[in-house]
Amino acid sequence: MEEKKSESITVSLEDEMRRSYLDYAMSVIIGRALPDASDGLKPVHRRNLWSMWESSNTWDKPFKKSARIVGDVMGKYHPHGEAAIYDTLVRMAQDFTLRYPLIEGQGNFGSIDGDPPAAMRYTEVRLNRISKELMGEIEKDTVPFNSNYDGSLKEPAVLPARFPNLLINGSSGIAVGMATNIPPHNMNEIIDGLIYLINKENPSMEDLIDIIKGPDFPTGGFILGKKGIREAYLKGKGLITIRAKAAVEKKAKDSIIITEIPYQVNKARILEKIGELIRERNIEGVAEFRDESDKDGLRIVLDLKKDASPQVILNNLYKHTALQTTYGIIFLALADNQPKMLNLMEMLNHFLNFRREVVRKRTEFELRQSEKREHVLEGLRIALNNIEKVVQIIKKSKKTEEAIFSLMKEFPLSKLQAQSILDMQLGRLTGLEREKIEEELNNLKSLILKLKETLADPKKIMEIVKKELIDVKNEYGDERRTSILEDSDFEIDVEDTIPEEEMVITHTSSGYVKRSPLSSYRFQGRGGKGKIGIKMKDEDEVQDIFVSTSHSYLLVFTNKGRMHWIKVLDIPDVSLSGRGRSIINLINIKEDEKVKAIVSLRDFREKGFIVMMSNNGLIKKTSISFFKKPRINGIIAMSIEKKDELLFAEKTDGKREVVIGTHYGKIIRFNEKSIRPMGRNARGVKSIKIVGTDKIVGMSTISENDRYIFTVTEKGYGKKTIIEEYKSQNRGGVGIKNIKTTNRVGMVCGISTLKEKDTILLVSSKGKVIRIKTEEIRPMSRYAQGVKLINLDEDDRLVSLAKVKEEL
Repeated sequence: MEEKKSESITVSLEDEMRRSYLDYAMSVIIGRALPDASDGLKPVHRRNLWSMWESSNTWDKPFKKSARIVGDVMGKYHPHGEAAIYDTLVRMAQDFTLRYPLIEGQGNFGSIDGDPPAAMRYTEVRLNRISKELMGEIEKDTVPFNSNYDGSLKEPAVLPARFPNLLINGSSGIAVGMATNIPPHNMNEIIDGLIYLINKENPSMEDLIDIIKGPDFPTGGFILGKKGIREAYLKGKGLITIRAKAAVEKKAKDSIIITEIPYQVNKARILEKIGELIRERNIEGVAEFRDESDKDGLRIVLDLKKDASPQVILNNLYKHTALQTTYGIIFLALADNQPKMLNLMEMLNHFLNFRREVVRKRTEFELRQSEKREHVLEGLRIALNNIEKVVQIIKKSKKTEEAIFSLMKEFPLSKLQAQSILDMQLGRLTGLEREKIEEELNNLKSLILKLKETLADPKKIMEIVKKELIDVKNEYGDERRTSILEDSDFEIDVEDTIPEEEMVITHTSSGYVKRSPLSSYRFQGRGGKGKIGIKMKDEDEVQDIFVSTSHSYLLVFTNKGRMHWIKVLDIPDVSLSGRGRSIINLINIKEDEKVKAIVSLRDFREKGFIVMMSNNGLIKKTSISFFKKPRINGIIAMSIEKKDELLFAEKTDGKREVVIGTHYGKIIRFNEKSIRPMGRNARGVKSIKIVGTDKIVGMSTISENDRYIFTVTEKGYGKKTIIEEYKSQNRGGVGIKNIKTTNRVGMVCGISTLKEKDTILLVSSKGKVIRIKTEEIRPMSRYAQGVKLINLDEDDRLVSLAKVKEEL
């Protein structure tokens, strides 16, 4: 006998791989990874809840072993291993994972420290009360049922949820080529949003976002700003920043108390990271930290050292630990059995459409049951009205079937009615029972009419949906736990993590600039040798020294009259002897430009002026607000002629007096009001008349509390003189004698105004710096030569002075 050859089918490998992979991908997407937009559950969550409901493992019954539930779920509905089932069971019982836990657990279900739960043989579970709002109508043909994996049982395709569990408890999952990450929300806000959609014919997304403020995490904390929330609600995707809740407690010493941490952040790892940062000195100022968390709540305590800045330490913690983290919102879910990216309104409308169908199906079920019961009662009423005849027919009948047939033949009864008459107890024959049947029948007729009216009017169905939502809100709604901070600008800059302290800015004639903490320069008595503040190359020398604060801006003025600004923290912080960095690497100045003046500014919103002066004695003042928008190549601050250059700049409040000192010891004092405010392109007006080969070496302004004018000379001498010894003049004069310059003291190299107690820094061309308290120097007359302030080498000379503390 000839064998029949089987026919072969040729299939493209590429097509088969594509089809097989797509089948696999859809299986993962629909069967495992993504929640359904209707009840917010993945299959494994739904199967856990259904199995517990089926076995009456509810909130009003005793707890059952978790192992029993896991075994039932795995054996009946989810044959994918006990680990996935138990992990899901645990997650639904954790109050730090779900905003409204669906399962009540007894035993160790893990902790916010990342501790694993106890084995399922040790823990016990039962459905939480809120779960009845997910399951309660499932017996009323409200949702479709599918066959289980082996076709032996039926399981619900979706649960008839009375609240949008997907938004209220959130969900996360990674599928093939897609992921979802839906944060939990507040019950009250979500239901208020649903009611708004029901009531409003043309709802707006703006109104909806006003009602639903944003995610509400079970662990509390802060959401920084609304930009990411708004983007997620409008587009289905957005990024939000979550920050821990922390406060500074002031007692004998300051302490930082952390009581809430970001969602899904492991507390134990936060503590490990804080310890690591303290050990490696990335965070300084923490004396001790400990975890005081207990059954009453989370509490992390950091005791601070005496002079530590709590806000700086907090900013460092936010920057370097998970106390501040980002959360990516992705509103991806299964809608109509297809993965879809939904915005907020689409998610809520999908739930309302689903809920409307559930209520409609439930109403249809109740109508069917009521009509069936009405039909039975109509038969009972016929029997009661003809009871003697009914009894005779039953007595004469040999079998039940014969009795049913005889009753149907004698009276207008259906088989169901005849069977109900046979099933009727003798007690129903009393007069009272007859009245009850009549009353029940009348009530049923009213109910049937009402149910039919409801089914005929979609608005009435939505009124039922609305009422049930309000009932859920009243029973389970609570206050927000996560606060949303209005301002969206919460980026932590470098300066937010560095304590504010006074910094000394030094720059050299070759353009090198650096900063060092003022605390690095210890006080010395006058006449000391000073301290090496910077090591110089042979061809270089220190040009100037300034004092600012670490969080300030520096307005950098060049000899060409241009202004650039830079943050103090952008200037390299190097050792006292370090040279720093070339200024051309920090600001975009030209090769033929040199930095001549630096003004410290805390904020460009400050009111006041910048007074500038050139080598030829021209002076001008310009409002600070004119300098707040510099370009990459700088902006014009003062118009400078070819043979002139900008020398000095100082910040004023517009109510001061100006003093200008010359190389040969002259000084002029005049009122700032004689200089009218000018634009940036102005050249200025005459300030002092320069005689012969003299030149300007210093400019300062007299504030309300200033008492003295301080003068220093190139050979390290200086003096302070009461301001009143310098009479006020009109600007443009030659000035008066300030100090007697000789070969012993040298020529004047700088002047400054002083209060009663001020500190000055002096710097020499070779980089020596000395810090002196001026209260140790006695006042002298205008004609005095001064006293020795610093002991200099023969080839060295003083080049500049800086006042440490200056107040507008």
